[in-house]
Amino acid sequence: MASKKLRSAGVGMSDDLEMDMSPMIDLTFLLLIFFMVASHIITVQIDRRVNPPTAKNSQVAQDASGRVVVNILADGTIWAQDKVELTSTESITAYVDEARVRFEESGVQTRLNLRADEDVDTRIIKRVVQAAAEAGVVEVIFGSYAVDK
Repeated sequence: MASKKLRSAGVGMSDDLEMDMSPMIDLTFLLLIFFMVASHIITVQIDRRVNPPTAKNSQVAQDASGRVVVNILADGTIWAQDKVELTSTESITAYVDEARVRFEESGVQTRLNLRADEDVDTRIIKRVVQAAAEAGVVEVIFGSYAVDK
């Protein structure tokens, strides 16, 4: 009886039924694009002019989000991650505060990632940390190289 209905509908028994795969392919590409956009890859740009100290207990950070990178070169000059020289305490505070506001708007906790050369005077490091504290960032990550234990 089912074969009579198929024949009357114009479908022959020898015709193969095919599935249209284009919606599935479209969905796959949409999911791929969604996950590429939704996941944000955060990279910390490394200034090659900074030679950080080595530390036995250093660890690779699992979460790099919310980092405000400040580099201190061996000559004592202070540079922002985006290659802008920070010449005064006020400019450091303004740079960190601007980044803090930007990160807080996206719901990310802000941390200072301080990459100082191993030959830098600690008074300069203290000045940068205090300027960041004035901007409202109190968590500091000190960059260092790991040595084999």
